[in-house]
Amino acid sequence: SKSIMAVGVEEEVKSLANFLGLPDCKVTSQGDLKVPQLHTNNGGTLTGLATISKFLAKSSPSNGARLLGTTPEEQAEIAQWLEYRVTVVDRSVEKKDVQAMLKELNSYLLDKVYFLGFHVSLADLVMYHGLHPVMSQLSFYDKQQYQNVSRWFDQLQHYPGVQQHLPLLVFLRNTLYSSFDH
Repeated sequence: SKSIMAVGVEEEVKSLANFLGLPDCKVTSQGDLKVPQLHTNNGGTLTGLATISKFLAKSSPSNGARLLGTTPEEQAEIAQWLEYRVTVVDRSVEKKDVQAMLKELNSYLLDKVYFLGFHVSLADLVMYHGLHPVMSQLSFYDKQQYQNVSRWFDQLQHYPGVQQHLPLLVFLRNTLYSSFDH
């Protein structure tokens, strides 16, 4: 059975490129696994989500470099989340795997606004796209169970330029944000 995740990878790369101010990039996907390929202006081809994402951020005219982290530690953390996206998120198809992943992410995001703390990074953008199909399947009750993931996701989908072609998902905001009010 095909993973639901693989479906929108070309659109994902294109919307990331748009977000970074690079609307003209040429993206295709290859093989059954729908591995994205980016065709660069000098005739080269880059393959794989992590590689392409980092390349686009570095090439961005709109300060995309800051999305890659400013210290070696931040850069390594971002690389780690890009890897997590491809190895864990995109392969979590069974319900029990999805639940285990959401539980792990929920505890990770407990004391964070974004994956690296207080500013949006490439990790957030790539995880947002990867988790959109998962989050869109959750009931309100499930979203409450994974409150920190839901809060992060809702915040990110309202961040300027992030959502693009993806449908806006509805969260009961009063319950997600109430823990921050007192």
